[in-house]
Amino acid sequence: MNDELRERAARAIDEAHRGDPAPAQGRAGELDYADRVSRWIARLVAAPSDALVLAARAQHLERWVIRRDAYPMDRTGYFKWRKAVQERQRRRVIEILRDAGCDDALGARVGALVAKASPRGDAEGQALEDAACLVFIESELAPFADEHPDYTREKFVDILQKTWVKMSPHAQALGREIPQPPPLADLIAEATRGS
Repeated sequence: MNDELRERAARAIDEAHRGDPAPAQGRAGELDYADRVSRWIARLVAAPSDALVLAARAQHLERWVIRRDAYPMDRTGYFKWRKAVQERQRRRVIEILRDAGCDDALGARVGALVAKASPRGDAEGQALEDAACLVFIESELAPFADEHPDYTREKFVDILQKTWVKMSPHAQALGREIPQPPPLADLIAEATRGS
């Protein structure tokens, strides 16, 4: 893929992000999220493929379209919502990339990565998971904790443990380097003890 086509495809994904109704730092929240995931991919992978670069941009593509509250607000409802969102994102990124001039093989690969449908052991799928987890630890953990003052210490430790086991050893090492305020640093230390 040439640079011009890659840039055109990335711009088309970012244009879709601009429709996000939730702002973050004065712009569309999902555009900010795409920047964060892309930065982590650049740290995790020495020479990321075009598919991985574009999947990083599209990780939360138009996630707001399918509302969480359209599904039961329980664990089963969450997983049904997440599956519906991922399938829509897969179809949508394929459409955006095709319209930008990308071939179907690239669109299918990016779609599989975005929908978390790549096979077990897929290095790019793991890199994308690593990047998403690192974004959570770096940028979303503190606001998440503030939004859930009712959560017990044990619940936060459980959430962090579930995040940690999704990550590669390299990503775990990077995650340990992310500065945190003392209460969150203590939770991370407890959750990751022995790993």
